[in-house]
Amino acid sequence: MIEQTLDITTKSGATETFIVHPERGGPHPAVFLLMDAPGIRDELRDMARRLATVGYYVLLPNLYYRAGRDTIYGPDVLEHGSPEHARMRAVRTKMTIPPVMADIADMLTFLDAQPAAKPGAVGAHGYCMSGPYALAAAARYPNRVAAAASFYGTWLVSDAEESPHLNLARAQGELYIACAEHDELAPLPMVAELRGLFEKSGNPGELELYPGVHHGFAFPQRWCFDKPAAERHWERLIALYRRQLG
Repeated sequence: MIEQTLDITTKSGATETFIVHPERGGPHPAVFLLMDAPGIRDELRDMARRLATVGYYVLLPNLYYRAGRDTIYGPDVLEHGSPEHARMRAVRTKMTIPPVMADIADMLTFLDAQPAAKPGAVGAHGYCMSGPYALAAAARYPNRVAAAASFYGTWLVSDAEESPHLNLARAQGELYIACAEHDELAPLPMVAELRGLFEKSGNPGELELYPGVHHGFAFPQRWCFDKPAAERHWERLIALYRRQLG
């Protein structure tokens, strides 16, 4: 495996990005792994490595880069009331979809110059806050994002600019939306509304409810980690990328 951390130039600066891909057999289809709210950490790097071992060129960008380099948080970042949680929330609450879409455009330009990355179609998947980003990328860049997945994405139906529910029909790539049964950030009535909109969109993909699990179930270091559901999420994701990217 080849790993590196590079600054990818964007119109707003440079986003520190962890990149991993196989040593042999390239060029490899490129996919974006978009972080959840706690930010970049070894847990996400390990998930990027898992995807790379099955043949993908994986980019894991620090989407908080506009707030500076000091956006790596300690282990208590998920503890409400902790200093690290407050520090993260100060950055997270300023995040919106349009700037991230601009970042995706700049990272696509970067990819076009990478000999280890296969030209053309890419994939994008996001967790938690980045579920909407992955789906929005499929709508904003339908000629490049051939596959996009959201895992327990937050507020997929909202009044936010470029909210995924507004643009499902614009995506030409296959979409996969995984929702947790227990998720206050995507409650079941919202999931039902999104399912109806998804079915009307005509997208060939799927919205799947994972029964009995909580928001964050795919993260091995989270209290709610559910191994069967996590392995199902890998099965669904890799199959999606195999179908659309090779």
